[in-house]
Amino acid sequence: MMTATPAQAFSNQVDYCRANGAPLTAAIVKAVWDGLDPESALGRLVHDWPRDPLHDVVPLRVAAGLQALHLSGAEPRLTPLYAGELRREEVGPLVAAVLATHEAAILPWMKGPPQTNEAGRAAGLMAGLKWLAGQGLGPRFELVEIGSSAGINLMLDRFRIDLGGTRAGPADSPVRLAPKWKGPPPPDAPVEIISTTGCDRDPLDLSSEADRIRLAAYVWPEMKERTARLHAVFDLAEAHGAPHVVHADAAEFVETQLAAPRANHVTRVLMHSLVWQYLPVETQARIRLAMEEAGRAATPAQPLAWVSLEGDRTLLRHVLKVRYWPRGEAEVTLAHGHAHGGWIDWLAEEGV
Repeated sequence: MMTATPAQAFSNQVDYCRANGAPLTAAIVKAVWDGLDPESALGRLVHDWPRDPLHDVVPLRVAAGLQALHLSGAEPRLTPLYAGELRREEVGPLVAAVLATHEAAILPWMKGPPQTNEAGRAAGLMAGLKWLAGQGLGPRFELVEIGSSAGINLMLDRFRIDLGGTRAGPADSPVRLAPKWKGPPPPDAPVEIISTTGCDRDPLDLSSEADRIRLAAYVWPEMKERTARLHAVFDLAEAHGAPHVVHADAAEFVETQLAAPRANHVTRVLMHSLVWQYLPVETQARIRLAMEEAGRAATPAQPLAWVSLEGDRTLLRHVLKVRYWPRGEAEVTLAHGHAHGGWIDWLAEEGV
C-alpha cells in the first residue's frame, strides 16, 4: 500500500468527516491545511511527517489541539467557530491566525495518536460479543483490550445498548446507545462480563480534568450527543469506578494476558477499536502470532475470540470483524458502522 502524502491525508479526513455527518469538523480540517504555514515548526512537522500521515491521523491531531484551546478557554476567538456561527469564508482566516498564535500549545498534540475513546463504539463491540454468544461461546467473557486510552469501552456492560431490538446492559444506565440499525439484529444471547483489563502507551485518567479535556477535544464539535454521552461516562466512572488500564506495549500486553491462567467456560476476548492502524507492523505481527498460537491451544472449555472495530479509509466507515477458536478460525465481517456508533449495517445472516 502506498504511503499517503500530507495533502492526501487531509483530503481524506475531510471526506471522512463529511461522510460521517461532521461538516464543521471537515471545514476546520480543510482550514488547517489551507492555513498552515509550511515554514513554521508545525507546518514543517506536518509537511515532513516521517510516517504515513493518513494512518497516523495527523489532521485530527491538529484539530484536537485547536479544540482544546477552545475548551480550556485559552482562545476566546474560537468560540463562534465551535458554535457554528461563522460564515464559510471566515473559518480559514481565523484558523490560520490561531495556528500562528498558539503553535507552541498545539505541537504537543502531534506526539501521539488521537484518543477518541468513543463510548458509541461499545454498541458494535457488544454486537460482536452477542454474536459470539450465539455461536455457543457465551455467556461468560473476559475482555482484554489494547489501545484502551481511558478504558471507556471496557465499561460497555454498564451502558444500556439497543442493537436493533436486541438489548444489553442495565435499563437505568445514564449512558444509552441505540444506533440506527439496518438488517437483522444480532442473537439475543446473554453476555456476562467476568473481568476487564486494558493497556495503552499513554493511559488517560477519567478523574483528571486535563485528561477529560483531552478526551473532549477529540469529539467532533457538531456532535452534541457525543459530548453529552462523554460527560455521562465521566459521571458513571466517578460513581462506580474507572476501568483498569495499564501502561504497556500492546504486543507484550497481549502475550502476557494470553499466558495467564483462567477459569473454564470463560471466553477470553482480545478487543480493540480504532487502534490497529496506529500499531507498528512488527507489533501487529506479534499480536497475530500470539493469537494464532493461543488459538491452536484453545478448547471448547477455554475458547478464545478476537473482536475488532476498525476504520476503513476506502469505505469511509468502520468494520466489525470477529474470529474465534476452536471452530471459527476464519475471520467474519459482521457489520459496517458509523465512525462514532451512529448507525450499524448488520451483514451477518440471522442465526449465523
